[in-house]
Amino acid sequence: MSVTATDTTADGFTDEERAAMKERAQELKAARRGSRRSKADEEGAVLAKIAELPERDRVMAERIHALIKTHAPMLSPKLWYGMPAYARDGKVVCFFQSAQKFKTRYATLGFNDSAQLDEGTMWPTAFALTELTAEAEERIAALVKKAVGES
Repeated sequence: MSVTATDTTADGFTDEERAAMKERAQELKAARRGSRRSKADEEGAVLAKIAELPERDRVMAERIHALIKTHAPMLSPKLWYGMPAYARDGKVVCFFQSAQKFKTRYATLGFNDSAQLDEGTMWPTAFALTELTAEAEERIAALVKKAVGES
């Protein structure tokens, strides 16, 4: 039997999931030590993480970063589980997860509960991305605006 990087171990987590949890633990440890980064430092860390991504994911992440900066400038870039994320008052509103991160066939744009996307009794909080078309960019801009209460 061959074992791949995405096989689960006895504890039920894949190698990628354990790596993401380790990245988050490091982020929390740094915050507890009082190493508060400036907004510029946080954005630099996000841009460095984006630069490490494979081309397809990197191009999408760069464009999403630009869309969020334009349409929701009140959100602050930060790393969250080793992924580019955007927070308001310290709470992550949305994040980009590359396809490569968990070896999936699509990247994900996700929104946390602090995002104001409520629509009736049920609404989507994550979106699969295979490429960014002009139409997809318009939809992302509208979602981000709505998430921060600017729609």
